[in-house]
Amino acid sequence: MRLCVRSETPDDYGVISEIHDEAFERPDEGRLVERLRKMYKFIPELSLVAELDGIPVGHILFFPVEINSGATKYPTLALAPLSVIPLYQKKKIGSTLVIGGLRRAQKFGHKSVIVLGYPEYYQRFAFKKASDWGIRPSFEVPDNAFMALEIVLGELEGKTGIVEYPEAFNDV
Repeated sequence: MRLCVRSETPDDYGVISEIHDEAFERPDEGRLVERLRKMYKFIPELSLVAELDGIPVGHILFFPVEINSGATKYPTLALAPLSVIPLYQKKKIGSTLVIGGLRRAQKFGHKSVIVLGYPEYYQRFAFKKASDWGIRPSFEVPDNAFMALEIVLGELEGKTGIVEYPEAFNDV
């Protein structure tokens, strides 16, 4: 079997929603991608599809957000959502999407990433609690589930504040 990770195309829009709907067993994440895709900050090159033998089986999105310190806003990316069709989970497809997405984000000049997710999963990619840098979400979540990664070492030093997500994230 051959795994390929590539940028989404308009032909993928429906299947991307289906992947998220099936993985999360609800339509929220699929709708989130659809709403974010319509925003001017959307970066198509950071919306990646994993194909196994030419069949889309996974998707990851990195979306620009900001850390608001009150006096300054610092750019970062939010990794959300990440989905793999359940039949293909635990086959390193999600890991391939995360690693490929982080490399692509770095290539495009991004220096950090924020994620809300399972610590056991994201720690394997060197994500750490965002609170270690004084970075917090604007909503209540367990501290260890809100994480950050410096693509460029030292990027988050001194950049404390609250992560501002687009309104589209409120429905998830």
